[in-house]
Amino acid sequence: MRNEYMSSKRQANFELLRIVAMFMIITLHYLVKGGVAVPFAKSDSAVNCFAWLVEAFCIVAVNCYVLISGYFMVESVWKPGRVVSLLCQVLFYALLIPCVMIAAGAVPVGEMGIYDWIGCVLPIQTEHYWFATSYLLLYLFAPFLAAGIRQMEKRQLQIVLGLLLCFFSLGKTIVPVKLVTDQYGYSFGWFLCLFVTAGYIRKYGISWLEKKSYAVLTYVLACLLIWGLSLVSHCLADKIDAFSYYEDMPYTYNHLLCLTGAVALFYVFKNSRVKEGRTADVIRMLAPYTFGVYLLHEHVLVRYEWMQWLGVRQTAGTWRFVPHMVGCVLLVYAAGTVVDMVRARLFGMVGSWAERYSGKKEV
Repeated sequence: MRNEYMSSKRQANFELLRIVAMFMIITLHYLVKGGVAVPFAKSDSAVNCFAWLVEAFCIVAVNCYVLISGYFMVESVWKPGRVVSLLCQVLFYALLIPCVMIAAGAVPVGEMGIYDWIGCVLPIQTEHYWFATSYLLLYLFAPFLAAGIRQMEKRQLQIVLGLLLCFFSLGKTIVPVKLVTDQYGYSFGWFLCLFVTAGYIRKYGISWLEKKSYAVLTYVLACLLIWGLSLVSHCLADKIDAFSYYEDMPYTYNHLLCLTGAVALFYVFKNSRVKEGRTADVIRMLAPYTFGVYLLHEHVLVRYEWMQWLGVRQTAGTWRFVPHMVGCVLLVYAAGTVVDMVRARLFGMVGSWAERYSGKKEV
């Protein structure tokens, strides 16, 4: 997603994190939605264990996206035009994809009912893309949140953040039952918590993570603990029922370990520097299209189909999934980038035409 920070040049280190995070998100979808990583209760083979290890290192990606936005929105000027831009981008994919697939014969004309079309016409309200819905709500509240964070003293902000984390993360991390309020991080409430976390980092920082080696170590340990806790819980679940809860729960966005890993990875890139030159320019060129990559491959008509098109399930249970996964992730990212480049060009042409037309009309 495009950052809310504007300067002469976007910071390539944060832009690189957005690109890496999108690769991670595609990998997550490949593993779980593609049926490569199945619950430990169904398979405890070495291949499946490794698939979940990869999943553990990628599960922090969504949190990283929101942390990036929050980190810059705290100090930036809120722009209502960004809401319109976001809505238009989401609508472009939500409406165009079903039309293209029907025209190509991939979806029968009569297969889509009225509710399906409502989901395409109103993608935000129907959570066609849950991330876009939560992010849009967060953006609408951003000026209030940013103003509050800027005015709060360190102790006040620590108390507010601590209470938010207790409600959204700590409770579900510790208590071995499904809490009614727990939505696994797929909600505006968790995004709000991440925004405040990013605001605290921007304003006061976390001193011990400033050292890059500590940040890397924290990220690796958090991801290994996510994987290890899930694996150990599976082994103990037959003897103690409570542990069956922990088999899947570490792999949720609002789990404390997932948050810890995301903050640590954020710091790894925050304190990294990309040398100015061609590499930095390529990163800045590609990063703005990452949200389009998400919108393309996660459309409701595509999110499971591309797995079949690329034969993902044929590699499940074998080590062949590793090179196949790498190839698929690169292909999906490349396709999404190209499509969003075309979308951006079309939007630019429409915008230029509208400006010229309105200018002539005023004259």
